[in-house]
Formats: sequence, C-alpha cells, structure tokens
Amino acid sequence: MRRIALLWKVVRGDLRVLGYALRHPDRPGWLIPAVALVALYAIDPFNFAVPFVGIVDDGVLVPLALHLMIRCLPTQLQHLRRR
Repeated sequence: MRRIALLWKVVRGDLRVLGYALRHPDRPGWLIPAVALVALYAIDPFNFAVPFVGIVDDGVLVPLALHLMIRCLPTQLQHLRRR
C-alpha cells in the first residue's frame, strides 16, 4: 500500500508540473501533443475490452510516460513544482 501511495504522490506532483508547464509561454512544442497522446492512451478502448490488463497497463505505463515528459522539459519548467 505504501508503494501505491508513493506512486500517487509522484504522479500528483508530475501532473502539477505538467499543468503549469502547459500554461507557461516557454513550453516546448512537443508538450501538448505528448500530453494528448498519453491521455488518449489512458482512455484507450482496449481498457474496456480487457479491464484488468488495461488497469495494470495504465498503472505502470502512464505514470512512467508522465515522469519521462517531466524529465524532458527544460530545467526552468521542471522546477515549477517547487515554487
């Protein structure tokens, strides 16, 4: 249960940074399409066909993709969560 709570804490922080980065005027051009693709992947129709596989898949790949996007942001945007 601690791992799930830790994962949620990291994902919540990453989502907060992405929210600020999406509104920032110096955001990279790839950010909006990347966030849209991850969102589409998270609500993929395959999740409805095979629910358990979809939940496990989203629980691992979506947080990893979000964290990778944060790591690829410029340094000034990565540190927005600390303000």
